[in-house]
Amino acid sequence: MELRHRLRDVHDHTIRGRARGGRSGALLQNALTDATLVAQEQNEEMRRVTEASYLQSEQVKRISSWAAILFAPTLVGTIYGMNFRHMPELGWALGYPFALLAMLGMGVVLYVVFKRHHWL
Repeated sequence: MELRHRLRDVHDHTIRGRARGGRSGALLQNALTDATLVAQEQNEEMRRVTEASYLQSEQVKRISSWAAILFAPTLVGTIYGMNFRHMPELGWALGYPFALLAMLGMGVVLYVVFKRHHWL
């Protein structure tokens, strides 16, 4: 009789333990599902940030290319704007057209180079 009573107690404790374990298992399953959803959202956000970074990089390349193209004639114009006395090109009849041609040529060369590299 005493043994049956104790076995019933053990049986009751086992049933309660299984019920608690079932609730804990469901709670753990929900936590894992939430963690998976959060990880997926973070992956999606990282993909969006990476795409935005790539697009920004492409625009920076374009802006830098145009800045380089505009810098070349500015450099030539700046050198000739220094008003030195002993510049052989100043006494040359074709000095001015040569300087303009040099500015245009450098701009065109840079444009072609950047176009080939798909920066423009």
